[in-house]
Amino acid sequence: MSRRLAKILSLSVLAVFLLSPVADACTTIIVGKEASTDGSVMVTHTCDGWYDNRVRVVPGGIHKDGEMTPVYKELCHGTRPDMPLVKVGEIPQAKETYTYFHVGYPFMNEHQVIMGEATWTGRDENYCPNGWMMIEQLQVFALQRASTARDAIKIMGQLAEKYGYGDGGETLLVIDKNEGWIFDICGPGPLWTQDSGKPGAIWVAQRVPDDCVTVVSNRTRIGTIDWNDKDNFMYSSNIKTFAQEMGWWKPGEQFVFHKIYNPEPYGSPYYQQRREWRVLSILAPSLNLKENAADMYPLMVKPDKKVSARDLMSINRDYYEGTRFDLTKGLAAGPFGTPNRYSTPKEVRPEGRKDVDWTRAISIFRCSYSFVAQARSWLPDPVGGVLWFGEDAPHSTVYMPIYAGTASLPQSITECKRAEFDRNSAYWAFNFVSNWADLKFNYIMKDIKAAQKAYEDEFFMYQPVVEDKAVALYKEDPSKAKSYLTDYVNKGMNKVVDGWWNLAQQLVGKYSDGFITYPDGKQESVGYPTWWLETVDFGKEEMEPKQ
Repeated sequence: MSRRLAKILSLSVLAVFLLSPVADACTTIIVGKEASTDGSVMVTHTCDGWYDNRVRVVPGGIHKDGEMTPVYKELCHGTRPDMPLVKVGEIPQAKETYTYFHVGYPFMNEHQVIMGEATWTGRDENYCPNGWMMIEQLQVFALQRASTARDAIKIMGQLAEKYGYGDGGETLLVIDKNEGWIFDICGPGPLWTQDSGKPGAIWVAQRVPDDCVTVVSNRTRIGTIDWNDKDNFMYSSNIKTFAQEMGWWKPGEQFVFHKIYNPEPYGSPYYQQRREWRVLSILAPSLNLKENAADMYPLMVKPDKKVSARDLMSINRDYYEGTRFDLTKGLAAGPFGTPNRYSTPKEVRPEGRKDVDWTRAISIFRCSYSFVAQARSWLPDPVGGVLWFGEDAPHSTVYMPIYAGTASLPQSITECKRAEFDRNSAYWAFNFVSNWADLKFNYIMKDIKAAQKAYEDEFFMYQPVVEDKAVALYKEDPSKAKSYLTDYVNKGMNKVVDGWWNLAQQLVGKYSDGFITYPDGKQESVGYPTWWLETVDFGKEEMEPKQ
């Protein structure tokens, strides 16, 4: 395919694709088992945008010969009325499927295979409208069919090559109880069809060393590939030939995946780098990484000290506090230091600044859900896989445990209306509190953090006790362990969600009409900080001489 023809075709077939909402962008991290405090392999994901926040348990099973299973597009937008589910075809069902947890980007199965996602979109010329597979559909099939991260990647690569990949460029960070992998994938261009005889996707996967961490935030990060190292790299057969056909690379040149397939990441210049810098500067400050590096930061980094699940929760909640990018500071944060910066269309941006944007934090108001997950080899799978799940923005959520052996979840977690306020939804409990906090952020966040810490402290305090009992029950009868964990998870979630609605009511009463009102009836007005009053010329009109 010539570059000119590919470009012409891509412009036509991409018209609808490019006019649809751009990926809202996510941040995801892997921690190898030797880099973690307890020997677990960990992965995170902040799902930033309007994606399906409902978590549902999809049971596995044994299937008949000849059985088929549907392939869908728009699985990740299940709560959006304007983006309905589209069935594009069917493929043969696996003889056996595993139980997995379905959400916008499906994230865990019963064998401790867990995935975090980040979009990078990539070149227009790679988009393939004939491809059946979207990234979330590949995740479904991999979680249903794989018991290891390696197998999950092979399954996704094979399915995408056979049926075509029709999504923008994506990264998945895939872990199991022993190791973690980075998986990058993009399409084969607009001319590909299933009967073309060519692979329907370009993909590469790289193993994360056990003593390292890595972060991905909306640009592909895999660089050079060791073609002979089959233990640490996997890739599609067309990864070089497609780039050569397109004129993006030629034999004899260094092959750097991200420079070839994602040379111009979307967003403003530091949309990706700044979050990568922040994560790595927290985990490995000894590297003294520059804040605005023009090129890639190191892909694999040894942290200065071992990393815990709570460390990752703290990173998910970050908005650059204490750095020169601190989003709680400055006029844009308002008098009460809110870090939220709402989306700003180009047409209203000042002249000369049309192509820049607000600094993008890791924790962002439009997050649908986030998680920190652990896979642990020394525990039975139902107990070893634990995913700490939080609805809405990370900085104002509570991370609640979901074990791999959990058989069901509360209705407030499995159901949700996103186009209207839903009092029965866990998401709306956290979203309401987070939005109310913007009224007087630096005051209200103290109440939120106190409640957040109390719930999470309790979960972590009882975690060893719960897991010891679950392991004992597992040895007696695995079904008893799953029943016990299901009951524990449901009670914990119900307690938090009910408590968060109560917190919402308390915050409405305590912070309204600009006052702080206490249970004993005491009421105070804190007004505004002096620096802000001076900035907005408080009282200036009163000081001017009368005409």
